Amino acid sequence: MSHHVRIGNFTVGSGHPLFLIAGPCVIESERHAMKMAERLAQAARALRIPYIFKASFDKANRTSLDSYRGPGMVSGLEILAKIKKRFKVPVLTDIHEISQVGPAAEVCDVIQIPAFLSRQTDLLVEAGRSRAAVNIKKGQFLSPWDIRHAVEKVARTGNHRILITERGASFGYNNLVVDIRGLAVMKELGYPVILDVTHSIQLPGGQGSRSGGQPEYIEPLARAGVAAGVDGLFMEVHDNPARALSDGSNALPLGRFNLLIQKISRLGKFVREMD
Repeated sequence: MSHHVRIGNFTVGSGHPLFLIAGPCVIESERHAMKMAERLAQAARALRIPYIFKASFDKANRTSLDSYRGPGMVSGLEILAKIKKRFKVPVLTDIHEISQVGPAAEVCDVIQIPAFLSRQTDLLVEAGRSRAAVNIKKGQFLSPWDIRHAVEKVARTGNHRILITERGASFGYNNLVVDIRGLAVMKELGYPVILDVTHSIQLPGGQGSRSGGQPEYIEPLARAGVAAGVDGLFMEVHDNPARALSDGSNALPLGRFNLLIQKISRLGKFVREMD
């Protein structure tokens, strides 16, 4: 059975246009988040590509204890609510604890289960009960066929508004790899499948106290995923990756965003015409 998921004013899933989830890794400030949302929403609207703004109010899984985590839930959700209202776009954020599910679901169209928490039963069940759309990031330690257990934990609450995101699998130390075959395996579960093209080129802990990345491979990976038939792409975008407070090493520079989505939008339409 194929499940289609309604988010904002568009529907995602098999037979629907390619959609995009994009934004900075973390909310650095209200001004910065607003600026990024405006630029990204304008670009997506111009190309008529369905778009969801993403940013985290807390990054609870930073490599170092000294790393910036975000403004916190209360301030972060207030900023996301302003973005949703001002730019008329759906918004997405991570949740890490059961207590965050309710408040996040009141504001956000999509609540996201981080990859490291993709086996946390209580968190998945509570997210399902919220009735928000739930984006489950497949853990770096999980095979494509094992993500079905996480999906079932949400689905058994009666909530079938589920998205599954591939973000690379551990391939030795400080390295990730995407198995394109896995995208097809996960599609068989009947839910929209997304490829995270920026975390997939991350080098976890590769710079000692922080993660590195190989952003030069974002575009070829995006093209490969769209050609393989993913329903959406996830990418972290920053106007100045070198100064980003989180995940700058694997972020797509804002200046490259427009050209990239132009290419993948055309490719997405071509692939769907062939199906």
